[in-house]
Amino acid sequence: MALRTKISGGLGVSAIAIAISAVALPGAAFAQDAAAEETAADADGAIVVTGFRAALESAVNKKKTADQVVESISAEDIGKLPDASIAESIARLPGLTAQRVSGRANSISIRGFAPDFSTTLLNGREQTSTGDNRAVEYDQYPSEVVSQVNVYKSPMASLVGQGLSGTVDMRTIRPLDAGKRIVSVGARGSYADLGKLNAGSKEFGYRVNGIYVDQFADDTVGITLGASYVNEPYQIQEFNAWGYPGTGNGAVIGGSKSYNTSTNLTRFGLNGTLQWKPADSFTTTLDAFYSDFKDDQVKRGIELPLYWSAAQLSGAQVNNGFVTAGTYTGVKGVVRNDIFQRHAKLYSFGWNNKYEGDDGWNALFDLSYAKTDRNELSMESYSGTGRNAVGATDTIGFTSGASGTVFKPTLNYGDYNLILLTSPQGWGGNQIAPNGTTILNGQDGYYNNRLIKDRIWQARAEVKKDMEGFVSSLQLGVNYTDRSKSLTPDEAFLGLAANTDGLTSVAVPSQYRLGTTNLAYLGLGPMISYDPLALLNGGIYKLVPNAYGDVVVKSYSISERLFTPYLQANLKGTLGSADLTGNIGVQAILTEQKSTGASAVYLGTLANGAPNIGAAAQTDSVTYTDWLPSLNLSLRFPSDLVVRFAAAREIIRPRMDDMKNSLSFGYTYAVVAGVPTAFITGGSGNPALRPWRANAVDLTVEKYFGSKGYVALQLFYKDLKSYVYNQDVTVPSSSLVLAPPPAGIAVSPTAIINRPVNGTGGELYGAELAGTLPFGAITPALEGFGLTGGVSYTKTKIAPTPGAPAEDLPGYSKWVANATLFFEQGGFNVRGSMRYRSTFVGEVSGFAANRVRRRAAPETIFDAQIGYDFQDGSALQGLSLYIQGQNLTNEPFVTTNPGDVRQVIDHQSYGRRFLAGFSYKF
Repeated sequence: MALRTKISGGLGVSAIAIAISAVALPGAAFAQDAAAEETAADADGAIVVTGFRAALESAVNKKKTADQVVESISAEDIGKLPDASIAESIARLPGLTAQRVSGRANSISIRGFAPDFSTTLLNGREQTSTGDNRAVEYDQYPSEVVSQVNVYKSPMASLVGQGLSGTVDMRTIRPLDAGKRIVSVGARGSYADLGKLNAGSKEFGYRVNGIYVDQFADDTVGITLGASYVNEPYQIQEFNAWGYPGTGNGAVIGGSKSYNTSTNLTRFGLNGTLQWKPADSFTTTLDAFYSDFKDDQVKRGIELPLYWSAAQLSGAQVNNGFVTAGTYTGVKGVVRNDIFQRHAKLYSFGWNNKYEGDDGWNALFDLSYAKTDRNELSMESYSGTGRNAVGATDTIGFTSGASGTVFKPTLNYGDYNLILLTSPQGWGGNQIAPNGTTILNGQDGYYNNRLIKDRIWQARAEVKKDMEGFVSSLQLGVNYTDRSKSLTPDEAFLGLAANTDGLTSVAVPSQYRLGTTNLAYLGLGPMISYDPLALLNGGIYKLVPNAYGDVVVKSYSISERLFTPYLQANLKGTLGSADLTGNIGVQAILTEQKSTGASAVYLGTLANGAPNIGAAAQTDSVTYTDWLPSLNLSLRFPSDLVVRFAAAREIIRPRMDDMKNSLSFGYTYAVVAGVPTAFITGGSGNPALRPWRANAVDLTVEKYFGSKGYVALQLFYKDLKSYVYNQDVTVPSSSLVLAPPPAGIAVSPTAIINRPVNGTGGELYGAELAGTLPFGAITPALEGFGLTGGVSYTKTKIAPTPGAPAEDLPGYSKWVANATLFFEQGGFNVRGSMRYRSTFVGEVSGFAANRVRRRAAPETIFDAQIGYDFQDGSALQGLSLYIQGQNLTNEPFVTTNPGDVRQVIDHQSYGRRFLAGFSYKF
């Protein structure tokens, strides 16, 4: 950025720049390409700081001068940020952390809350999500287009779209603020050290980006144009256990579904800004952002039904109630060649008009539109030694340990003559679709396509009047948000076209064979490999539409209309020797939410034998109002001590999949008093669900050392007045449209439906300690060295049901810590970063692409980088070079069964990533 800051006198600005870089940009990613320290003397002899240091000073001053509890980071230069997204960088801010997905940090947790408890804005506007709920996934946003990110931990009345745990506001470049022409380009290569885990996958990737900023017509017209393209692979070794049933010997692995997963991420991003300032008092700005995102995964592995199958366990070796080794005989393995494709197109447009009058009157009008169209395809394909009971079985030895289970098979799963396209377990049996297509003696795979549309219209108007006295200004505004989100499922059974008798298995045709995939880390050796989509498109497979009720009830449509007026008074005065600033205000949110869904209705059997399942559509709406008062006060002492106090009512709207108006149910059978009885159980959403609500208090003490460093202690407390949990509710069976049970079986008069409801009570509180120490401020011998970091402790007390033991909130880690040790001088820079979070409940992809919650093990991630920036006077001035290593210790993502960490459910190894690149600014 072309920011310019004057520093009177002869300060040691090198140490200052380093200190502020660590504060504002604590991650290796944002801070890694330190621009040359540009200094010059103007006419009055003051040192003029431009480029990197000025941008860093802007970031730290944002924290220092803000009236809210806020963390801030600034891009050190345009187009010089090598992250795939900005998530890795903001995850190192105090009190923040990230959850990795496919080895990438793409979602952020603030103060112990899951990503769904925060909101993300782009230039102050709410954004649609590429996920199933509200949380923004940051790998949609190229880091090059972002000039600053502000994370507000306390709300204020004029902050629209605020979250309960915090609000992330990403700001893009404003060309008239830049003040000069800027042309910047960059590129990098990447390498995944796990190599090519699957046939056809890659180990090398690349990224290119460019940005252009200019001003015209006497600086009354400004334009920004940016583009970024990413094509990078990610490799994952995934162990997954079905679970650990208890046996006479102890808990033992009941089955395994493990994969080599190869992901190729491509993203094409465009952004543009056009500003026009026809008068000093008026500026109009048009913003546009576009992202075409494709996450294509190939998953190849062998699913092994073990204890929960006809296989027999022998030779069990037991250690304190856990079977560490043994042998299974009669194992009928299912060789899996699956694909998972997530394609999303994100559009965001905004039009902002700002008037700043000489008489103290100011006004703004902002109109925005955002939408995301997402297609998510999960396709399973099975192969084995024969259909259902036909074919050879395996004898498999196993050893279970801290990294999961390693197997020793006797069959060769890489033999194309032995392993055939088939249904090894006969899953699904016979299936007849309403259109008459059939599958006999087991499905050969499954096709699950999910179509998601998300839309937001937003309009905002505000007037502000500057005043004299303690109330320095008043803001009065109103915002209207109209959001809709829908899900349409398209599911089908996969069957072999040649299987017309229920006995047929087919060898993979030679033109579709892709060699073998080596599952050495699981001990399973090679397995046959092919592309199931190619087999479908080639007519080897056919689709048999799944018309059962479990598909019908997945469809939903939710709309929300929020009318938000607000009033805020900004304060400025003195209290003794200290300056007192802040704001007090209130925001009202008038909500109308409507949800449309369906419950399945059994209508009998069609003439061709297919089940006739209908959908009973149901639509419900509800209206309510939330009043959100807020207070922010900052007391600034001459000693550079800042004390902040904030109190507010905070909310976050419920998850959208919890609000769906769908109901599913089925029978379970038991004998009661000698009478066979069908009991009805099911699940549903809750269209009348209210938000999570909390009363929150923050107290922060910050000590700044001029511009060289700081230390801050932040204390916070949230009293949750309403939260969302799942509860069983009883309804009359007569209220449900039921298929008749088998003859002679009675139906229970009541049904139990599990649904989300609003609970009451609970609290979350904690402390955050953060600081930056440039060692050059201690002794000149350590000039250029420094340390920055923070540690956060959070405690939660939330009972899911009255009288039940307290449970952790999703995404909650008790301890979060980060640290960055750096050296930076004369253009040369070296950094090492550590990020730690204690155990938490994370979300992973489960059956049929549904998100499931599991207990994740603690993780510590190390990154490092070395770079050089060519200095003033060099022929290569403006060029920066860097190399970087990510996840240097190959820290895995691990989930376990509650109560026994030896019972590993997931063990995902992402490997190390190495990157090398450059950026060049003209």
